[in-house]
Amino acid sequence: MKKLLSSIVALAAFTAAGAQAQDVKASPEAGQKKAAMCIGCHNIPGYQASFPEIHKVPMISGQGAKYIASALNAYKKGERKHPTMRSIAGSLTDQDIADLSAFYEQQGKTAPVAADTKALPQPSPEVAKLLQQGNCNSCHGANYSTPIDGTYPKIAGQHADYLLVALKAYKTSNNPNVGRGNAIMAGMAAPFTPAQLKQIAQYLSTLPTDLHTVPQSRFR
Repeated sequence: MKKLLSSIVALAAFTAAGAQAQDVKASPEAGQKKAAMCIGCHNIPGYQASFPEIHKVPMISGQGAKYIASALNAYKKGERKHPTMRSIAGSLTDQDIADLSAFYEQQGKTAPVAADTKALPQPSPEVAKLLQQGNCNSCHGANYSTPIDGTYPKIAGQHADYLLVALKAYKTSNNPNVGRGNAIMAGMAAPFTPAQLKQIAQYLSTLPTDLHTVPQSRFR
């Protein structure tokens, strides 16, 4: 009987949690008010982080809301290992994550529209072969800015040094502070050397992009 009651309670809690998650409605306006801990890195043009190595922090204005939410939840769960981001994400509620994601997606609405595929800078034969081997456009789109799923990121025009750090993180294991747990990306990154990943990252960074950094004062 006790076991049955426990199961019923657990089921009720799970159902309530699911209902609560469905009730979350994102508000860009609310997200703007909650972004104080984000703007000191992501809204300062050229700002560089020093962990796990020196690199520009990613541009997230114009990134898809579903991807931002997915990334924050991955940091929160520890699937993405980064002490600073895990600490920040761990302090956020589902509502906070939804609001912040909507805010940064909305902040990119004035970004230049990604160019048509025909106008994209062409990679060298060597880089083209690497991109084909990694099958990158099968998930991130023909222009690398139209992912097939909202939880995948736009990567066209992103900072090359950040892309390289991210790609190397998928190859890292057994490190408490560095690494990303994603089976698809781990399989994609595994065959490549760091030098090859750098070539891929450098090419992607030259492409027309929806992503940008919106300058914003830290003090409001």
